This record gives sequence, C-alpha cells and structure tokens, in this order.
Amino acid sequence: MNRPAIFSFFAGAGFLDLGFEMTGFHAAYVNEMHPPFMQAYQHSRQVLGLPQPEFGYNIGDISDLIASKSKSEIDSLVSETSRNSGIVGFIGGPPCPDFSVGGKNKGREGDNGKLSATYVELICQERPSFFLFENVKGLWKTKKHRKFYDEMKQKLHQNGYITTERLINALEYGAPQFRERIILIGFHTEFLDSLGYKVKDSESLTKVFPWKQHIKYPIDKVLSYPWPTTTTFVENSDSPFPPNLPLELTVEHWFRNNDVYRHSNSHQYFQPRAGLAKFSVIDEGDNSQKSYKRLHRWRYSPTAAYGNNEVHLHPYKMRRISVAEALAIQSLPKEFSLPQEITLSNAFKTVGNGVPYLAAHGIAQTILDFLGMKSCELPHRISPPQPASYRKAEFITA
Repeated sequence: MNRPAIFSFFAGAGFLDLGFEMTGFHAAYVNEMHPPFMQAYQHSRQVLGLPQPEFGYNIGDISDLIASKSKSEIDSLVSETSRNSGIVGFIGGPPCPDFSVGGKNKGREGDNGKLSATYVELICQERPSFFLFENVKGLWKTKKHRKFYDEMKQKLHQNGYITTERLINALEYGAPQFRERIILIGFHTEFLDSLGYKVKDSESLTKVFPWKQHIKYPIDKVLSYPWPTTTTFVENSDSPFPPNLPLELTVEHWFRNNDVYRHSNSHQYFQPRAGLAKFSVIDEGDNSQKSYKRLHRWRYSPTAAYGNNEVHLHPYKMRRISVAEALAIQSLPKEFSLPQEITLSNAFKTVGNGVPYLAAHGIAQTILDFLGMKSCELPHRISPPQPASYRKAEFITA
C-alpha cells in the first residue's frame, strides 16, 4: 500500500501538516482561506525542500467545497487519492476565537464558529478513511460550547464514524509550551472493518486507540517539577541551568537548538511605541498579567497566543520575542522560516494559530500505530531537535 494521504484544511503555515509528513503521510491537498498564511505555507515548503502537494493549493472558504461545482471537484480528488493511496485523512483545526475563553465567545453563531460545523459537514460529505479535528479546550470544557461539540460528534457518528478524543498538552510531546487543545479523531466504520477492527459503538475506540504511545512527558509529572518562578530582570544576564528539570521543555534550550539569533526571522519583532520603561520592570518569568508576560529562560512558555493585547517578552532582552523565537517555542525545526515580506501581525498570528510541530508529529505517529503501519521518516533537510544537554559553547546572545 502507498503512503497514506492527507487533505489539510485551515492549514495556516503548515505546522500540523509537517508533523504528519515527517512521519510518512503524503500531502495531497491543502486549503487555507487567508492568502498571507498560504504564502507562508508555500515559502516554508520551499525552504525545507519539500515537494508541492499533489493537487496543489486551494485558497478560499471551505464552505465553497460543499457547493455543487466545487463539490464535484473535491469528490474527484478524494476518489482518485483513495484509489492511489488506499488511506485518505482529513486534518484541520478550524479557527477558534469564538470558543476561546479569552476570545469573542460567540460560539456556533460566530463566523469562525460556523466553520467548525462546515468542516464536519465536509467530512460527512466526502467520507475520508479518518479525520482529525483540533480546537481550543473551550469547545470541550465550556457548557455552552460543549453542546455544539457533542452535536457535531453525533453527526459524525450518524455518518459512520467511530471517534476518540483527548485533551492534549503540547508539553507532553516535548514542545516548550503549555498549550491545551482538544483533539478529536475519527475512523469510518467501513475502513475499520477493512483493518479487522470490530467496533459497535463510539466508546469502543477509546479503549484501543494508543493515545499515550508517543507521550514523552506525562503532564502530571511535568507540572510536579521544581520550575523556577520569577527572577529579577537583568538585560543580557547569564543564568545557569537549574538541576533536576527536563531541559527539552525550556525556552532557552529551544532558542539554542534553533539558533534563533542567526535565524532568518530573528530581526522581526514589534518595537514598542512608547519606549522600553514598561519592559524593564517585569521580572523574568512573570506571566501573571493578562498582557506583558515575560518568559523565563529555564521554564516552558505560556500558550503561544500573540494576538489582541497579549505580549510575550524575551527572558533577558529588552524587547518582545521575535518571529524566530516564536517558531522555536512552537518546536519547529530550525530550518523552518516565514517569508521576510509577511507583516508582523500576520507572522505572529500564523505562528500562534499553529499546532506545535512535535505535538503534530506525535499524534501522526499514534495514528500510524493504530493503523498498524510503521512511521517512515523521509529523506529531508530538517534537523531533528538536539539531545537535551546543557552546552555553553558557541551561543551568541546578541
């Protein structure tokens, strides 16, 4: 059987897709409605030396794919891919501000909220072998939104899908970021039958899906470590690595691993309009405020959310973090970059919206395990994260 194929929706700059591709999935189709994000996606593939998606890029609202003309086109592509690859997966995370606790909270009635229902409708229409749905935990935890979530899940069940879900944290997969997200995965019953799985209800899949197979750091254990709290901010200060902590989960490890000060996006960061005085009085590691959170070099980052009024400050520099540093916090390979001409607003928005690369990679591997397939790492130019060991040499902080 050929490599399983993915159709990606709400692709952004392709963090989720990259995680799947680097385990052996084949990129067949990519959809994104925001042109600057699609530009970032295309740029990143070029710098990583990855081939173009088999059927190219589709820029537009996925609602159009349910319309009569576009429906026949997407039907044809899914059918062709199914014949060639055998396994077709739809993956995507619809825009989440309408379900976010700190967002607009419009839920299913919001323009973004409606896109979640449209994605589910598209899945039911095209009947891929499996799907992945990613969103903020507010859709799952908030009573108002949970009803909508359960209705979408029920529709999937009525259309032949068996599902399993988990509230994941990016820290579990080795990304240096506390980021909780609901992941809903479903497999069509006809596809499961072909694999020999005999399941009769939606609860059965949870018992057999190996969610914990590729978790590196159980979240309870991560939160029990003696993480440093706050330290007086001193610009360009040095600070030794504290003992008894998982280095891989620290901001500083990823800054070093990704060589962020020599990265092509290193000089892209917002400059304050009213001087630096406000930056200087915020301690390293103080993220207690709604805005102006200063990262701690030897701790993981808060959720990478750089829109609205949330500002993340560099641990030991008198500035906001750069695009290169934000990419590192999303655990992306050091070679990954965004185009120079992208606006800062769009750069930080696409970084903040993306699924952390290591989380995407781990989930993709988990799906392959469930399918009884081996991960087939492809020849590529991406450097894997270096072993988490403290190295003083050859690190430029300027």
